[in-house]
Amino acid sequence: MINEVLYCERLMYLEWVQAEWADNRYTAEGKAVHKRVDEKGQVLKVSDALAPRKAAKKPSNPDEGDGDTERPYTARSVWLSSERLGITSKADVVEVEGNKVVPVEYKRGKEPALGPYLPEKAQVAAQVLLLRDHGYECEGGEIYFAAERRRVPVEVDAALEKTVLDAVARVRELSSAGKCPPPLDDSPKCRGCSLAEICLPDEVRVLSKPNFREFINQSCFEVGDDPWNLAGPEPDPTYSEPIRRLFPARDDKVPLYVQGRGAQIRLSGERIIVNVPGESTTEVRLTNTSSVTLYGNVQVTTQALRRLMDDGVPVLFATSGGWLVGRALGSDTKNVELRNAQHSAAQNMEIRLPVAKEFVRAKILNCRTLLRRNHNDAPKVALSELKQLATKVESAESIESLLGLEGAAARAYFREFTGMLKAEVSVGFEFDRRNRRPPRDPVNALLSFCYSLLVRETTMAAQSVGLDPLLGFYHQPRFGRASLALDLMEEFRPVLADSTVINVINNGVVTPSDFVRGQGAVALKPAARKRVIQAMQRRLDQLVTHPIFDYRLSYRRVLDIQARLLSRVLLGELPAYPGFRVR
Repeated sequence: MINEVLYCERLMYLEWVQAEWADNRYTAEGKAVHKRVDEKGQVLKVSDALAPRKAAKKPSNPDEGDGDTERPYTARSVWLSSERLGITSKADVVEVEGNKVVPVEYKRGKEPALGPYLPEKAQVAAQVLLLRDHGYECEGGEIYFAAERRRVPVEVDAALEKTVLDAVARVRELSSAGKCPPPLDDSPKCRGCSLAEICLPDEVRVLSKPNFREFINQSCFEVGDDPWNLAGPEPDPTYSEPIRRLFPARDDKVPLYVQGRGAQIRLSGERIIVNVPGESTTEVRLTNTSSVTLYGNVQVTTQALRRLMDDGVPVLFATSGGWLVGRALGSDTKNVELRNAQHSAAQNMEIRLPVAKEFVRAKILNCRTLLRRNHNDAPKVALSELKQLATKVESAESIESLLGLEGAAARAYFREFTGMLKAEVSVGFEFDRRNRRPPRDPVNALLSFCYSLLVRETTMAAQSVGLDPLLGFYHQPRFGRASLALDLMEEFRPVLADSTVINVINNGVVTPSDFVRGQGAVALKPAARKRVIQAMQRRLDQLVTHPIFDYRLSYRRVLDIQARLLSRVLLGELPAYPGFRVR
């Protein structure tokens, strides 16, 4: 953290106070470089100053010299602590000759043109101070740059010592303040930072500016199509600056869905083995798996479950019809600060209501956009009604009022839903109104199933950020219900779930024969369910231009960003939650 606070105070706070971490290729290379360092080696012996030497053993042969003289040796992964300095550290390598020692810090890259940077030198200097405090003679340390196999000495003078002690004091000061430092302003340091997708430096900086609501409004709507009817000043021209996408557009990991009576999951090395009776065995790389969802009576071995939990891969259990029953996770996130802020905000209507409003407004406007895009003859009455309802959301004074406005918008939207289906495939997909538990027609069955897929995605997004998926702001807390996951899902229902339903019907991915009917209910057959899951995953992986930040990324990434932005609102970094609205 001494290194981090000198490099970026916000990075230190995210890692140390909020316990956030993410890997990228640089951290992966660093772990590879440290692999040999982390191997067991000779233990660092106690210094002569703290442990007096034993009486010298008289040599049998005078030519052998002093029998108490020890040969030089190297200790690896040496943990040292000092209450006086208030520092603890693990030195990569400590080279010992008598009572003189030299700490060596390993780095993955090359030596900078002007020599090691100050954070790197301070990190080595902290180890030097610790070794001195333990009674060793230590004049300085070294940095080993693995890319060019070169060792660079670091001289520890009074100025560098002061830098280290000041950094320690600064870490304590920021930690006790309880407020995350602001992000760096267009810094090149952000490009290689593994926490860029957690920090969101450019996004937070832009959304923290004044009149950001006007900017969002101008970014998301065409001229003459302003549902807020704002007539304020022109947006700040600095909003036009480009926002860097500092993380991959897509996540390489993909979810694994397992269904079929008698299916079994086991582990073999670094692979997940899936056996389904009557089908060929499927193998999946563990490192490429983001989550595992089990439908119905699927068995998973204890070894596989333990490894998935150790690797942070959630295992979700669902009924054969797709309803989420529960999930198995490793240890919960350590970000207690965010969890406290969420519980406090859930009891504060001044925070809770504006966030809920944005969920509902974004959903209504996205429903309207979907009708405009896909309806054969977009009804002006329904479009106008949805526009007016979105405007009324701003003046809603309670959660109950929002529920009424959302219900009215849903009726207007689903009344025109069949107009988005092609006439030649609409036979057998007649749709009157939205119903559930149980769905009574194929369209409702598809909608319910896609919503169940989406709520799992938002549950995992909330969980990965450190939010409690059960404690929402719009949906009331209820036993066993992932209220916050349902909140985050609202604005994406039309964009992801409804659009997938329209796609699989219009393209013949599912037909009326793919459904089972009985006792007034309709459900998908297993084979059709598999095709719908694939269609939903393709939709989540589709790249979209973000309406606010103007860079391209997958919808799966968008879910993570929205959950992250919500966390920034709860922690007081952003003035309001910016809903995701498609153009």
